[in-house]
Amino acid sequence: MVDFHLTDPNEPAPGPCPGCGADRPCPSRYGNGSFSVVRCTNCDLWYLSPRLSEHAMVERYRQGGYFDGDIDDGYADYAGQEKSLRATFRALLQRLDDRGMTGGTLLEVGCGYGYFLDEAAPFFNFRAGLEMSAAAADVARNHADTIHNDDLSTLPDRQFDCIVALHVIEHVYDPQGFLRQLVERLTPGGVLVLAAPDMAGFWRPLLGNRWPSFKYPEHVAFYTERTLSRLMRNAGCRQPTRLPYPHAFPIGEICAKVGLKAPRSLESRNMWLPATTVAVVGTR
Repeated sequence: MVDFHLTDPNEPAPGPCPGCGADRPCPSRYGNGSFSVVRCTNCDLWYLSPRLSEHAMVERYRQGGYFDGDIDDGYADYAGQEKSLRATFRALLQRLDDRGMTGGTLLEVGCGYGYFLDEAAPFFNFRAGLEMSAAAADVARNHADTIHNDDLSTLPDRQFDCIVALHVIEHVYDPQGFLRQLVERLTPGGVLVLAAPDMAGFWRPLLGNRWPSFKYPEHVAFYTERTLSRLMRNAGCRQPTRLPYPHAFPIGEICAKVGLKAPRSLESRNMWLPATTVAVVGTR
């Protein structure tokens, strides 16, 4: 586990690179208040430093209000994005199916309300989810064969044909250790899918500090295809390759992110935005 000592776990403090453990940061123009985004001169990963302790962030993820706007971090209204999230997940599942990467057993790590698991029903025989938030796990149980409300260390000892972690890795303080645990849970030849905000996409330089994926303090690492692929190779994945990941968003949410008000008639309609997410798939 890559972490650092804090006299107060709720106060940000400098920390090493989550990807390689080096403490050789190069400053950037990105940041907000006490939080700064830096770039590792050893492995080229962008990461947050100073940042909160891992313990402090895990406690926030376990709170019931993380998905419904009751706390400062998290989602303003995760359920309000259901239509766009389901459309996004259907597109991803179809791409996996086109590559012969569906079938058998599925585990989603960080499953939220279980929308991906529900959409995966036609593609997998058994669908399990892992979710830290007890409130979200209760909702997800309506959409999967089984949901575990805890972390990877408490998951029953079994392997899966496919494991997905969608917009999870950017929250992880020890991504290498996390991925090694996922690879150990894969059957031989099993598929691992990771997705994260695309630090190399055009939205980040275009929007600067207004880029929505600079979610302080919860996003602690920011990935490109190269850094995400290298992470997977180091964890034991073979031939990590980019997977197209078109993402749909409600027009109302898009407008809100840039300080505009969408017409009421368009608020709930989906718009597909390119280059928001980088996804990589590899096999054990």
